Amino acid sequence: MHAVRALIERGESPREVWVQDGDAERRLADLIDTLRSRGARIRHVPRDELDRLSQGASHQGVVAFVPPLVPESEEVLWHQLKAWKRDTPPLLLILDGVTDVHNVGACLRSADAAGVHGVIVPKDRAAPLNATVRKVACGAAESVPVYQVTNLARALAKLKDMGVWITGTAGEAESSLFEADFSGPTALVMGAEGKGMRRLTREACDTLVKLPMAGQVSSLNVSVATGICLFEVVRQRLPQ
Repeated sequence: MHAVRALIERGESPREVWVQDGDAERRLADLIDTLRSRGARIRHVPRDELDRLSQGASHQGVVAFVPPLVPESEEVLWHQLKAWKRDTPPLLLILDGVTDVHNVGACLRSADAAGVHGVIVPKDRAAPLNATVRKVACGAAESVPVYQVTNLARALAKLKDMGVWITGTAGEAESSLFEADFSGPTALVMGAEGKGMRRLTREACDTLVKLPMAGQVSSLNVSVATGICLFEVVRQRLPQ
């Protein structure tokens, strides 16, 4: 439901929407009216049809058919980076080998909330921007630009050449996240679930930081850690 509303707020219209018969149809009446006014074809179906279509995911009584999301290219990223730097220190999120679609969706949602300018993913080890990512992101997959790069280590080198400070996250880092300076142009690198950043990615970072862990667990889910790290950047950039 939230993902469909986010599409409408962005001025986009699904070509077809399936709505669950019964209570969901009445509960979503306003949304259905808006979709109809935008030219969407509404089809009323039983719940088991939506369950089958969404492969068991919680659909809240509505599923929209939309064109697939396609990541932006490197060329667009470099052009946009120059534009961002004219207005404010850019904040980029880099996901190195994060392949779980639920984690990627949650990372995009946090990125949107934190005002991230763009998310960078490698071409070879990244989750697709599929329906699950878009649902978990609750509209953030449509609002936060995602850029796909062929060679992540080379892209990090170019970011540094363009004045962006690369901060990687690693459990064995000596410095704490809260000791880092995020006031300037920043790219925050989050590693894959379990394995962390790849060696070449780690070597391309300007600095490594860690979250101070006071309990028994040694690490956090990558999407949870991403939210904590991004909002430390937000905290540091608040007006004094």
